[in-house]
Amino acid sequence: MYTREQITAMVEQENVEFIRLQFTDLFGKLKNVAVTARQLEKAMDGQCYFDSTSITAFQDMINTDLYLQPDLSTFVIFPWRPMQGKVARMLCELKTTDGKTFDGDSRAILKKVIAQGKELGYTAFVRPEIEFFLLRTDDRGLPTTESMEKASYFDIGPLDQGEDARRDVVLTLHDMGIEVESSFHETAPEQHEVVLTTAEALEAADNIVTFRMAAKAVAARHGLHATFMPKPVYGQNGSGMHLEIKLYDHNGLSVFDDENDPYGLSETAYCFIAGILEHATGMMLITNPLVNSYKRFVPGSDAPLFVGWSDLDSSQMVRIVKKKGGSIRMEILTPDPSANPYLTVAALLAAGFEGIRKKMRAPEKVSRNFEYEQRSVWEEHGMKKLPTNLRLAVDTFGEDALMKQMLGDKFFAEYQSAKHREWDEFREQVTKWELDRYLSQY
Repeated sequence: MYTREQITAMVEQENVEFIRLQFTDLFGKLKNVAVTARQLEKAMDGQCYFDSTSITAFQDMINTDLYLQPDLSTFVIFPWRPMQGKVARMLCELKTTDGKTFDGDSRAILKKVIAQGKELGYTAFVRPEIEFFLLRTDDRGLPTTESMEKASYFDIGPLDQGEDARRDVVLTLHDMGIEVESSFHETAPEQHEVVLTTAEALEAADNIVTFRMAAKAVAARHGLHATFMPKPVYGQNGSGMHLEIKLYDHNGLSVFDDENDPYGLSETAYCFIAGILEHATGMMLITNPLVNSYKRFVPGSDAPLFVGWSDLDSSQMVRIVKKKGGSIRMEILTPDPSANPYLTVAALLAAGFEGIRKKMRAPEKVSRNFEYEQRSVWEEHGMKKLPTNLRLAVDTFGEDALMKQMLGDKFFAEYQSAKHREWDEFREQVTKWELDRYLSQY
C-alpha cells in the first residue's frame, strides 16, 4: 500500500512524466486520462474529471462529468515505456460531481459484492487462468488468423513460435508486481495460457485488466497481436478465462473443505455451488459477452456445455479441484477473456453468496460426460444446457433478478440493450458461410 508521499517520491526519482488514470467501462474496456507529473497532487485528490457522454452506456447521465479517484495501491510504472519520460498508471474509481460512487463503475460494483461477502464472514480469493492468441500481423500491422505454426499443448520452441513474446509478457508482469504461476502454449496453434497467482478478489480482477494491457503492449513489440477474442479461428479451440474461487473465514481457514464428505466439500461449498448454478444462464451475458463468445461452446472444444458440477468432467460449468496438500478450489469454466473481469468476479461471488444466505441445495455431482449425447439423453438425466448464442444469453440475463440487483436498474437495462443491439447487428450480416453455401445453389 503506497502513501501519497511514496508515490510523489517515486515519480520524482524515476523521472515519470505522465500518469495514466485508468478505469474500465461497463463492458470491461480499459480507458484512461493522461496527466503530467505536475498534476499528480491534483490527481491523487480526485480532482481530475472527464466528460462521460462518449463512453458507451454512460451517455444518458444527467451530470456528464465524472471524477477519477485513484486507488494508490495500484500505482505502477510501465516497464515497456522509455527510460526517459516514463509513464505510470493508477486504477481509478468513478465519482459523480457530488462525490458519490458512480453506479456504473464496475470496479465499485465488485467492491460492493466483496463487502457483502465480508458481512457473511468470508474473504474471497481468485486464481485466473487466461487463454489468448498471439497472432501474426500483415504488412499494415493488422492481425491475421493465417498461421504456419504447428505447436499444440505444452509444446516448446521452435514449434512454439510465440515463446519469446510470452516469456517477455511474464517478465513484464513480474516487473509490475504481478506474480505468474505458470505459462505455456495451449492446444490451438498460436494459443497461449498464463496462470496468475491467487489473490484477493479485487486484486485478481485488477491483475487481469493489467495483464491484458501488458500482453498487448509486449506483443506489439514482437510484431504480434495479442487477442482476447474468445474464438478467432474456426475449427480450433477457443480461449477461456477459468477462475478458481476459494473462500476463507476470519481465521484464514478454507470454508469449502470437509474431510468427512465423500467429495471433500463442506455444506457451505455445496450452497455456493448451488447459487452459481441457479444463476448460471443469467450471468452468461456478463461472463461471455460477445457474439463470438458462443462459438466456443461446442463439443470437443474443452469448453463447458451444461449447468452442473463435477470433479472430472470439463463439460460441466463448475469443476471441483483438490490440489495435492491444498484445500478445495471451485473452478468456474464458463468465463472467457473478453469479459469485464470486475463484473465477472462480482457475478460469480454474488451468486455464490446468495446460495449461502438462502442455504440452497446443490444438485448431485455429474459423473457422466454428456458432451456427445443426444438431447433426449441429457434431458432424461435432468441436465440443462448453457445458452448457445448471444440472443439466448440476453433473454436469460433479462430474467435474472440478482444480476439486476447487482448492476442496478439503469445499468442493467443499458447492458442488456447494448448486447441486444449487438445481436441484431450480427443477425443482419450476410456471412461468407452463407454466400459459399447458398449463392450458387439458389
